Formats: sequence, C-alpha cells, structure tokens
Amino acid sequence: MTDSQENDGRLSFDAAVTRALQQQRAAFCAVPVFGDRSDDEEQTAEGARIFIIDPDGAGDWQLRFIAGPFFSNAYAANEIIPPEEVPDSVRELRFMPIGSVDASWLEEQIQVLIQKLVQGSGIAAQLPDYENMPTRAAEENVVFPVNFIGRDSGGKAPH
Repeated sequence: MTDSQENDGRLSFDAAVTRALQQQRAAFCAVPVFGDRSDDEEQTAEGARIFIIDPDGAGDWQLRFIAGPFFSNAYAANEIIPPEEVPDSVRELRFMPIGSVDASWLEEQIQVLIQKLVQGSGIAAQLPDYENMPTRAAEENVVFPVNFIGRDSGGKAPH
C-alpha cells in the first residue's frame, strides 16, 4: 500500500470491522459493474456492488451486500453475509467511514444509495441529484445474470 493510499481517508477491511465493533459506526465500499468488456474507452458502468460493514446491534458486525443496475428499482442482491463467509476479495477492498446507514436507504435505487452513502461519509464529491430523477421498475419476473453480482452458479459469496 502506498503512502497516498494510506492517507486517503479509506479504511482497510480490518480497520472498518474494528470501527464497527468499537465505535458502532459503519463503512462502505462501492465497486462498479461493467457489462461485456470492450475496447471502448468511453464504456460506463451499468451498476454497482456495494459492501457495507456495520454493527449488527448484538455486539458484533455484519457485511451487507447490495448489487444492482443503475436507474432501476430492481436488485440483483440485497443480503447479509456472515463474517465467516466474507471472501478474501472483499477483505482486500478499502472502505469509506460513515456514521450509520439508514435502513430505508437500502430500498433506494443503487445510485441513490451510493449518493446517500457518499453524503454521509463527508466526501466532497459532486454527484447528480439521483433521488429526484425518474425511476423505472423491473417486472417481477426479471432475473439478472449471475455474473452481475459476482457469483458463480454455486451461490458462493461475491468475488
């Protein structure tokens, strides 16, 4: 890890867990999801995977995993991964500290959730006002590809 990485305000996985246990405060990481990779330099993310480490209210911590496409009320994943099942790839991520996560945020479109997490962390980022944009909802029978949430067909935790 470089000095600039150490001083950028983000926490290692272990530091985020310690913060959740000792200070009862959360941390998050958002990872963009791209469709079929191409040579197009202008390619944009189609959605995101969000990992939130927060106190579980019973003296321990939990990892919330939320994934879905942008600009849709459909989610590919919205679940809690127990500490013993957190994959090494998630343990390698760096997390932004945030005070707490309002449960109602987890029902928002993925880009609105990211916006609220960023605002709650105090990051000086200029994001569009996603909360007031028109919404689209997926039909009940819509299923997202397993690769969107980073799982193989065996149902293992995200990579």
